[in-house]
Amino acid sequence: MSRRTYGDSRRGSRTRTGAALLATLTCGAALVSCGTDSGNGNGNGNGNGAASASARPSAPVTGSFSGSPPSAMASAASSAVASARSSASAAASSLSAAASEFAASVSADTARASAAAEAELKKVHGGGNARSEVAMTGLPRGQTGGLLAVLVSITNKTDKKASYAVRVDFEDAKGKVVETRFVGAENLQPGKRAQPVAISRQPTTPQLTPRLTQAQRY
Repeated sequence: MSRRTYGDSRRGSRTRTGAALLATLTCGAALVSCGTDSGNGNGNGNGNGAASASARPSAPVTGSFSGSPPSAMASAASSAVASARSSASAAASSLSAAASEFAASVSADTARASAAAEAELKKVHGGGNARSEVAMTGLPRGQTGGLLAVLVSITNKTDKKASYAVRVDFEDAKGKVVETRFVGAENLQPGKRAQPVAISRQPTTPQLTPRLTQAQRY
């Protein structure tokens, strides 16, 4: 009777020891699992685990950079400036060509008459005898290629054929004569009108003012 009781006690003790060992191992595994996978409760892990560490982006290495690349806005602005400069240069070239063409067309028509007018006015003292028969009108710069030019209207108000010599001075803001031009009309019939053009070849700035200085009928 006593021998059977002793055997049951040993078997019960071994059973309790195995159960305790199993519980310890299970808890240890649970602790390892908690330390590795737990964090915000969604399985991603943001604590000290490997998944959390690999999710952080690394900073770029900027030691070899020498400045910052141009932005899209800066590139667009640079392109616009270059385009504007190109357009301005083309416009200036076109204006210069137009001015040269206008001056050439006028000179071809009035060169001989201008020389004759200059020679005639060298004999004249004062304003001349035909100032009342001459008037001047400024021409739009859009028609002259940007040059300062005046249309000189000469009207023969006598009853005989006559020739005319006209002097036009271009003055600055202080009244100083900067440039002089001579125009004229030869063998103008009574009541007829001639309209030569006097052109200043000076720069457009400072702006000059044309003045009728002499007008002689001969």
